[in-house]
Amino acid sequence: MANETFDFIIIGAGPAGLSAATYAARGGLKTVVLENASEGGQVVQIADLENYPGVFPAVNGYDFISTMKDQAEHFGAVIKHVQVSSIDKKGNDFVVKTKDTDFTAPTLLIATGAFHRNLEVPGEKEFTGRGVSYCAVCDGPFFKNKKIFVVGGGDSACSEAIYLSTVSKDVTIIHRRDSFRAQKSVVDKMLSVGVKPIYDSVVKEIKGSAKVESIIIENVITKETTELAADAVFIFAGMLPQTALVEMLPKDVAGYIITDEKMETSIPGLYAAGDVRSKSFRQVVTAVSDGAIAANSAKERILK
Repeated sequence: MANETFDFIIIGAGPAGLSAATYAARGGLKTVVLENASEGGQVVQIADLENYPGVFPAVNGYDFISTMKDQAEHFGAVIKHVQVSSIDKKGNDFVVKTKDTDFTAPTLLIATGAFHRNLEVPGEKEFTGRGVSYCAVCDGPFFKNKKIFVVGGGDSACSEAIYLSTVSKDVTIIHRRDSFRAQKSVVDKMLSVGVKPIYDSVVKEIKGSAKVESIIIENVITKETTELAADAVFIFAGMLPQTALVEMLPKDVAGYIITDEKMETSIPGLYAAGDVRSKSFRQVVTAVSDGAIAANSAKERILK
């Protein structure tokens, strides 16, 4: 088994991980990023990233993350595409195991992200980025005055429906139960701004040609199906933080890793950044900020 030693190991090559890599490598840390798939995570699904400060006109997510990757490598960060199997702590160092190599460093960042829970219905994957979205702030403005459907019944779904009501007066929320799980105050506000509810129903299919054109819903009680014209479907069925490698860390009620303001977890030298971290707002810009802070914290720790 080969062994490679670094100052800073980053697991995950999304915006948080690549931001951390840039700051760490530029700051003089020998840095490696370990990623089991392609760079970018959810960002590559963004057709037009138009709300990232300083990037205008809009760019697509793939180009944005490609530039981040090039920037990190320019400053000396090494990116390796490997599957991490485990993380151990030996003395003052973390040991990250992969199939062929053990990576060792005194500081480690978990930037593995979180994934939207999908509906797993026909058309969802095909129309992601073409009418199907998981982020109202990111994509809502593209559907001004269009026919918008929101799927979900928790705080996130209802809050995003409220936001979308500022974009269009034709917003409908579909929920599988006869009442929303969200806080009453949030539900009351949502209904007061004109969001129309459809209860006891689920989406069975999303249809269209080049983009979303309609959805088929089913009433879970009567089993009756209905096809409704649609321009956009915003899905908020929950998030799944990717924490399998660090199950020992304290998490919030939703399963996100708890950190302090320096992005440090309960284990000294172990940091978390981006969508895997417990916080109130998840955007590309906040993930990048988390990564920069984590890199700076790692550097401060090494230089002690």
